[in-house]
Amino acid sequence: MQFNAVSTGRIKIGSGYFPGHGAFDSRSETFTPFRQGPHSHSLRPCRVMSEDSEGTLSGENILLNEESLAQDLKTAIKEENYARAAKIRDSLRLLQEDSKASVLAANARFYNSFRHGNLAAMQTLWSKGENVCVVHPGVSGITGYDLVMGSWEFVWAEYDFPLDIEIRDVQVHVRGDIGYVTCIEMVKTKGSSWGKQFATNVFEKVDGQWCMCIHHASYIDL
Repeated sequence: MQFNAVSTGRIKIGSGYFPGHGAFDSRSETFTPFRQGPHSHSLRPCRVMSEDSEGTLSGENILLNEESLAQDLKTAIKEENYARAAKIRDSLRLLQEDSKASVLAANARFYNSFRHGNLAAMQTLWSKGENVCVVHPGVSGITGYDLVMGSWEFVWAEYDFPLDIEIRDVQVHVRGDIGYVTCIEMVKTKGSSWGKQFATNVFEKVDGQWCMCIHHASYIDL
């Protein structure tokens, strides 16, 4: 991929840079878009926390419901009560699929805000606090809500929107109030070729809403 060099004082985009990601230095408040190729960087540990709200089915309760239904299913099968087992299996599947659908919807909102460079939408999608973390390809992790949002703002500063983004090979997993999506990101800016990344997006349920707490994208070959 080739880009014409552009310098804004804080952001410099030159040939070989991949669209959409880079490194944010919180001390100097500068952002450096990354280059393609293998890199090795240290990553600050990311912590995932959640809080239950009054009147909201907590992740702990969801997990207990799943475990209780799974145990009831084993008991029904052991007792050869297959009619009851079928009903329990349906209830368990509905509980799991409802959570998966909600996580996938949150994941779709994330990529829609990414596609359009919509910082306001991106801000509403993330959990608030110091536990959130973003890892743009080839660079170290950025933790803390304000710094994560700042990194997206700097990433998007020099691009024309909307971006072309295709998401492939989507897998979703949910347990309790934590869910994650793995997928392939295909990202293309105007005048560039496609870039390909493997992404892991982690969500936590806060006040009944699935919010992103970790986004980690890594290079893969086209």
